[in-house]
Amino acid sequence: MDMTNDFDAKASSWDSDPAKLERARVVAEAIAAEVPDIGRRTVLDYGAGTGLLGFELLPRAPRVTFADTSQGMLAVVREKIAQGKFGNADAVLLDLTSDPLPGPRFDLVCTLLTLHHVPDVDALFAAFHGILAPGGVLAISDLDTEDGSFHGPGFTGHRGFSRDDIGKRLGQAGFGPVRFSTPLEIEKAAGGGTRRFPIFLAVTSPA
Repeated sequence: MDMTNDFDAKASSWDSDPAKLERARVVAEAIAAEVPDIGRRTVLDYGAGTGLLGFELLPRAPRVTFADTSQGMLAVVREKIAQGKFGNADAVLLDLTSDPLPGPRFDLVCTLLTLHHVPDVDALFAAFHGILAPGGVLAISDLDTEDGSFHGPGFTGHRGFSRDDIGKRLGQAGFGPVRFSTPLEIEKAAGGGTRRFPIFLAVTSPA
C-alpha cells in the first residue's frame, strides 16, 4: 500500500483520536499568536488530512483552502464543509511537488506533520514560495529530528528535521529569517516505553 492509499484507508477514523484534535488546536493557537493579522489572510492548509488545523483556523480567517493528495481525506473535509455550511472553505486535490501551481495566491500557508511525509522537501519549499501572495507567511509545524521511533519500522519518510537544516533549506528557496518555537510535544509508546517527541513551529516570509 502506498502512502496515499494508506491515508485513504485511515481517513474515516482519523478524527477519533482526541490527541490529534488537541495538537491541531495547540498549533493553531501558536500560529495565530505568530500571525496576529490572520483575520485578513486567506489560508492554505497543505497536507490537510481531515482538515483539523485548517478548521481550527477557519473562525479566524476570511477563507481556508484545504489541500491534500488523499481523496479519502479530502472526502472527510468536504463532508465537514457541507455539514457546517462553511461558505469560506474549499478542498482541492493538490501535490505541490508535481502539480502546476494553482492560480490563487495565499496570504498564509500552513502545514501540520506533513513535511516528514514529503520526499522532495526542497521542491515543496519552492512551491510554497511561489504560491504565497506578497507579504505572505509560511508556518510549518513538524517533528524535530528523531531516530525513527515516531512511526516505527517500515516508515520511508523523514525522521524529523533539524531546525538548522530547515532554516537553510527555506533560505535557499527564497525565504527570510525563520522564527522557531516548540508549541507541543507528542507522547507516544516507543521502544517498549513512552517517549515525548518535540514538535517545532517554523514561521517565515519570502525575503
